[in-house]
Amino acid sequence: MEIGISSFAETTPDPATGVAPSAHQRLLEVVEEVVLAEQVGLDVYGLGEHHRPDYASSAPAVVLAAAAARTERIRLTSAVTVLSSEDPVRVYQQYATLDLLSSGRAEVLAGRGSFIESFPLFGYDLADYDELFTEKLDLLLALREEGPVTWSGKHRAGLDGVVVQPRALQQPLPVWVGVGGNPESVVRAGVRGLPLALAIIGGQPERFAPLVDLFHRAAVQGGHDPMRIPVASHSHGFVAQTSQAAVETFYGPYKVVMDQLGRERGWPPLNRPHFEAGRTKRGALFVGSPAEVTEKILFNAEVLGIDRFMLHVSPGSMPHREVLRAIELLGTEVAPAVRAAAAA
Repeated sequence: MEIGISSFAETTPDPATGVAPSAHQRLLEVVEEVVLAEQVGLDVYGLGEHHRPDYASSAPAVVLAAAAARTERIRLTSAVTVLSSEDPVRVYQQYATLDLLSSGRAEVLAGRGSFIESFPLFGYDLADYDELFTEKLDLLLALREEGPVTWSGKHRAGLDGVVVQPRALQQPLPVWVGVGGNPESVVRAGVRGLPLALAIIGGQPERFAPLVDLFHRAAVQGGHDPMRIPVASHSHGFVAQTSQAAVETFYGPYKVVMDQLGRERGWPPLNRPHFEAGRTKRGALFVGSPAEVTEKILFNAEVLGIDRFMLHVSPGSMPHREVLRAIELLGTEVAPAVRAAAAA
């Protein structure tokens, strides 16, 4: 079972100081996080794509390439690539280049995106939200295959016998589909035989089990062996030496982010009882001591059958030394315990 972390390179104000890190500072810190993640034995690092002032990662492939130059083993993935507003040709070129620079460690995690700022930025209509993703996913999958591609669609100029360069070292370049709970997206991934990543940031993770079953049925329908297609889950969380320390470090920055998103989307402000409910065994927040986080990951593995777990360590800005310590604990205490229990 693979264990990894993800980030959006957040630049929200630290509630303890009121100071927001600069984009320069955060991107350098992200590279430092990747280096440490590899050193402590984690399997994968994911970086999301956003085009907002509170995140610095509008070009994840560039940042991951910087990390590739300083690492040798850890896998490097987007988390996610907002494929609906991206050009599949450029996505393939960027991640094929990352794959070459990293000696075969790149992955694309493609999603429709839970944020919509990239659509007007790149001239797309939100009315085409789902149609854009379907069309562009099919083109990306065609581009990663060997041989010339001839293709036509509604939202991009057609291609006539094109072989996009450079070619990835991995054949084919791994493409995952990220899903927030949409059944149509799950079926789309399954029919195409693509690995599935479930973004579980609220409610009870076990409620996603029917989606995993749906994914497996869709894979069979598409002529694929579902047991050979990985499934991952992705949740917010934080690890500290004690449960109290984890909560004290994580709650303030997490509330800042969730309240901001709530103002944008009509959610109520986060309160402490709701937060604590998320920390229970059946909740979606993985915040606690190494033993507590280990128990929750194993519970999720049991009910969802996941092959990879991604912890989004820092939804909001917090002291970088605390983030590094959380990564260290995840790699040196949580991951070995999870792997040993999963193997047994």
